[in-house]
Amino acid sequence: MTIYHNPCCSKSRGACDLAANTFNVSGDSVDIVEYLQQPPTVVQFKELHRMLGGSVRDMLRDNEAPYKELGLVNQTLTDDQLYEAIAAHPILLQRPIVVRNGKAAIGPSGGQPEEGAF
Repeated sequence: MTIYHNPCCSKSRGACDLAANTFNVSGDSVDIVEYLQQPPTVVQFKELHRMLGGSVRDMLRDNEAPYKELGLVNQTLTDDQLYEAIAAHPILLQRPIVVRNGKAAIGPSGGQPEEGAF
């Protein structure tokens, strides 16, 4: 299990704890990636997106300053442009993202995981 985590975010800390300790009933090893310190590459973001499904925009935090500053609201931007923006400004990445068994889920904003998410 890998968790892309921002330790400064209380919701990320709570979801990280739930994923690592409560939902990890099989005792898998847990790799915590503090993505602000170790930003993933564009290739890794593409792989995360593949595992998440949905739109690349689902990976973006639209309430962060770089989102507005970079004009990411522009719906004509390509997925590659969005990947590049996240790689250059990892604060834009939704958090936490939990990866396990080839699937990924973005932790819920309310702190309570969706049934079967992890």
